[in-house]
Amino acid sequence: MAGGPNAATSALQGAVKSGNLASTGRSSGGCRLIAIHTNMPSAVPAEIFAALGKGKPAGLSAEEGRAYDRLTLFFTHGLSYAQQMANHPQTLYGIADSPIGLAAWFLDHDLLSYQMIARAFDGQREGLTRDDVLDNITLAWLTNTGISSARLYRENKLAFFAPMGVKIPVAISAFPDELYQAPRSWVEKAYPKLVYYNNKLDKGGHFAAFEQPVAFTAELRAGFRTLR
Repeated sequence: MAGGPNAATSALQGAVKSGNLASTGRSSGGCRLIAIHTNMPSAVPAEIFAALGKGKPAGLSAEEGRAYDRLTLFFTHGLSYAQQMANHPQTLYGIADSPIGLAAWFLDHDLLSYQMIARAFDGQREGLTRDDVLDNITLAWLTNTGISSARLYRENKLAFFAPMGVKIPVAISAFPDELYQAPRSWVEKAYPKLVYYNNKLDKGGHFAAFEQPVAFTAELRAGFRTLR
């Protein structure tokens, strides 16, 4: 935000005092949530879920077909980390005091994130540096929160990908390396008050705010601009 951290703090304080807050990620209690932004929308139609593993349905657009392929890959080869944390989170305490074990668990989240981190370690410009990746792991190791953070998957009772009946305005940034790049057609059905959608971003994946902070900040500004 122009003006630096003090300007950002003042803007947030003003939003809280007014009782209105637009949020990306988790919202804050005590305020009226007037809009949300997300880079992983819960927008997969029920018929797509039903078809996973049974063959691509006929009549999908090119964007919908790519999303179906990515979902198939994720649910076939990429879901194990979430299943482990949901079903046996306590078992992961075996890596809580091992920086190498914790690093291995953090790095192996999804294939595209793993490939991006590997490129960063090879010195390519990816938004993240080696130090960014190591700092993230070290923070969880030193505070012993790597495993407690996994309990989200145990305690959550909602389907991450299915529409949730959101009625307030929604802004969507569909980054290219997200677990699935949500097609506009699916998003419009899941969010009847869609105010912003962008799937033309050059880089970014599941951890877009961490990987591409400049692009992510620009997306927040663009998404919430109509609410000023």
